[in-house]
Amino acid sequence: MNEIFPILIFNGRPAAGKSEVIDYIKHCPLEERISRFHIGEIEEIDDFHFLWERFEDDDLIEEMGFPRLISDRYFHYEGKTYEGYSFKELWFWNFLIRKISFRYSKLLRDKPLLHEKTTLLIEFSRGTEHGGFQSAYSHLSEEILTKAATLYISVPWEESLKRNRRRYNPDKPDSGLQHGLEDKKMEKLYKDSDWESWTAADPHYLHVKNHKVPYGVFQNFPEITDKPDLLAGHLQELINRLWTLRKG
Repeated sequence: MNEIFPILIFNGRPAAGKSEVIDYIKHCPLEERISRFHIGEIEEIDDFHFLWERFEDDDLIEEMGFPRLISDRYFHYEGKTYEGYSFKELWFWNFLIRKISFRYSKLLRDKPLLHEKTTLLIEFSRGTEHGGFQSAYSHLSEEILTKAATLYISVPWEESLKRNRRRYNPDKPDSGLQHGLEDKKMEKLYKDSDWESWTAADPHYLHVKNHKVPYGVFQNFPEITDKPDLLAGHLQELINRLWTLRKG
């Protein structure tokens, strides 16, 4: 099946609508998904799940009476200390990207013909506080960069903050669709983004090492990810442009 993307990467601020777009795609019938969006059967890798597992691991280690290894239960911002998980070292954000690549290599090991029928959906957010998107992409493997196209879900910072508050479910902090960040942590990590400055020179391709990764920007303000008909039309138009770029 050569009419599908091997890999689609979804980027944007938290609560921009990445998970909602992916959820819509997953619920499309397979034949429609292929014909409208060039997306086949689906595998997913979201670095949020790696991140949250590390917080949970440290909680268990702490319960056993040992010091936390990767994370703290607090963070510092503008000279003050707030409650909320944070990583002890900034390098761990790039470790998460390398974990994505590692997981993908294992997928290919176990399923060498994966992309004959399957599109891998990768999801992550980055702010300049932890290196930004340009740094994150430099840690993706060659295997991913040669096959990837990117959808950036765009919303203003203020809208991202508002939606983050709206979706937060304290009973499901590990949920991709219902987790949220404390306001101050959201501001510290994601208010500033390097996406616009990184992509300013080329409206079609991300330049990563020796690769040109085609990308498109999904405008989600005003919000359309809660309006399936509008979402589908905008997504199809954008995906088809990406498909044309990728086919060269």
